[in-house]
Amino acid sequence: MTVHVVGGGLAGLAAALALARSGRAVVLHEAAPLLGGRCRALPDGTDNGTHALIGANRAARRFLDAIGAGDAWVEPEPAGLPVLDLADGTARRIALSPAAWCDAARRPPGLSARALLALARVALPLRRDRPVAAVMAAHPALHRALVEPLVVAALNTPSEEASSRVLGAVLRRLGAPGAARLFVAREGLGPDLIAPARAALERAGGTVRTGARLRGLSLAEGRVAALDFGTGPQPLASGDAVVLALPPWETARLLPDLPVPTRFAPILNLHFARAAPGVPVRFLGLLGGLAQWVLVRPTGVSVTVSAADEAIEAEAEALAARAWGEIRAAAQAFALPGAWPEAPPPCRAVKERRATPRHTAGAVPPTPPRRPLANLALAGDWTLPALPATIEAAIRSGEAAARALRG
Repeated sequence: MTVHVVGGGLAGLAAALALARSGRAVVLHEAAPLLGGRCRALPDGTDNGTHALIGANRAARRFLDAIGAGDAWVEPEPAGLPVLDLADGTARRIALSPAAWCDAARRPPGLSARALLALARVALPLRRDRPVAAVMAAHPALHRALVEPLVVAALNTPSEEASSRVLGAVLRRLGAPGAARLFVAREGLGPDLIAPARAALERAGGTVRTGARLRGLSLAEGRVAALDFGTGPQPLASGDAVVLALPPWETARLLPDLPVPTRFAPILNLHFARAAPGVPVRFLGLLGGLAQWVLVRPTGVSVTVSAADEAIEAEAEALAARAWGEIRAAAQAFALPGAWPEAPPPCRAVKERRATPRHTAGAVPPTPPRRPLANLALAGDWTLPALPATIEAAIRSGEAAARALRG
């Protein structure tokens, strides 16, 4: 009895590992040459984005420990997130944990009793879903300094349309001790996440096939009867099963009657080649510019622009020049070591036009059945619409798909 996991992103990897460790024979099929999906390492070794985890991402942290990669993720800013406001040049450290806001030096601008109450109300479940910007309209300073950056980072949706309901799900997880600690991969997503996950799967007996795109499914009597990877239908045995861990549009191609998201938000990633051996890993925030998050490693500098509806259409060269000027300002403001020349170093732009579903206020997201066929389960961050489409949701969905087939 074999489980075919189709899709080698984090949802597929999590499902495959859970099933293999439960004793099932597992084959993981991935269309691309590399595993990882949106969290893949690019062919030149750079990451596809400034992916970070927080302590509240319990499923992701457990997964890292399960694959032996927990120690590879470091906390770059334990004293608080360095944030530069490009509008007025103000540089400060902002604590991500509400428990630390008693320290005025690390308190976000605009934090007052009324603003904190408005934020707490967002965290309450079952409240009417409204755009986050409308909910925080009476508290513009706190919205700009803390809420909007959190919304864009977590929901990848502009605050003017982003769901306060989904933001509330994020806020409810930030109150526990250690929940707001920020972690990034020391070397990169390839060596610190994807490679250890693949190795753990193979140690558990799983098989990995790359360059294998699923062309079609054959269905019979409410089950998947065969899989076609381009060489004709391959019949499944009576006890075999399938996990589809694919993007919504690919899932809809294979199962046209399934409800899937149809509106998406883009992400722009810029990767600058800057060798600075021995410098520590740093993670900075920027307000009022193109760049939102800056990840500095000894091998380079990466910038992420979430909810990038406007930037995604601009020329890569112009984007790189603009972002590099903002990075230099942040490097000077926080005295980052090394040379920061005026001219931008070589830059690679990665534009993800359908990075995540849009988490729009008032919209009722489609919730597909976890197990739409007797021997098929779905995985993917989009299958958990109550949560933002993140690493955490992807891993949770993969583990849920594995439980659905086991149980």
